[in-house]
Amino acid sequence: MNIGASIQRLRKAKKMTLVELSKKSGVQVATLSRMENGKMVGTLESHMNIAKVLGMDITTLYQQSLKPAEPPIVEPSGPGTEEFKHSEDSGYEILTKKILNKKMMPILIRIEAGAQTPVEQGARESEKFIYALEGTIELTVHEQKFLLEKGHTLYFDASLPHRLRNVSKHQARALCVSTPVML
Repeated sequence: MNIGASIQRLRKAKKMTLVELSKKSGVQVATLSRMENGKMVGTLESHMNIAKVLGMDITTLYQQSLKPAEPPIVEPSGPGTEEFKHSEDSGYEILTKKILNKKMMPILIRIEAGAQTPVEQGARESEKFIYALEGTIELTVHEQKFLLEKGHTLYFDASLPHRLRNVSKHQARALCVSTPVML
C-alpha cells in the first residue's frame, strides 16, 4: 500500500496544493510532504482527515492506495516454458513464463505408472497445492500418506519432506501450485 502516492495523485486531481490540503485537513505541510514522498505513512487520524477533504471515506482512500493488480496474462505452454525430468519416469513443466517475477509457481507433474518423484522439501513457510488430473497418486508428506484420485486435492506445508508416487496402471498427471517461488 502506498498511501502517500495516492494522496498526491488524488490531491492533484482536485487541483489542490499541499498548503490547501494542510489547511483543510489540519495535517502539517511537512507531514503531508513526507507522506507523499514515502518518507512516512502518517496516522490513522491524519488519513481520516485527508480522506474527508478529498471527498471520500477512509476505506476508499485505502482502496485507492493498494497496488494496482497486474493485468492477467494468457500464456500458452510451449516455447518459453521450462520442462524438467526427475527421471525417465517422472518430470514436470512450469506452466508460466518469467517465474522469478511471480509469487507462486504452477507446474504440471507427470509420473509414469509405478514411478515416483524424488523426495522434495521446500523452505520454511513454503506451501503446495496438488490437484490430481489423471490417475491415482500416493502423496507422502513427512510420514503420512494421502491417496489422490482424479479431482482430489491436497494443500500442505511444503517444508516437510514429500514425494508423489503413481499407483495407477497409466500415466498420472497433477497440477501443483507452490509458494513462494523457489527454484
